[in-house]
Amino acid sequence: MQPEHLDLALAEEFAGHGETIHRLKVSDPHFKSLMQHNHDLWSQIQNIQNRLTPASDQTLETLEKQRLRVLDEIAGAIAKAES
Repeated sequence: MQPEHLDLALAEEFAGHGETIHRLKVSDPHFKSLMQHNHDLWSQIQNIQNRLTPASDQTLETLEKQRLRVLDEIAGAIAKAES
């Protein structure tokens, strides 16, 4: 999945916040880096789940937890920008 598609997936996950996500992505370097980190983690998780990259269950779980923390930070940034 290309980063643009992941951005759309995030916009769906954070329904109704697509405009804020776009605004933050172009104006906030930290938010942009969170988006990239989320994409990187998502790609690694997908590759493991699709058996393209061998990894232990523990590694997959660690990556999934890292991604959840990044998603929480993204959600916090969105909430702050909209308050």
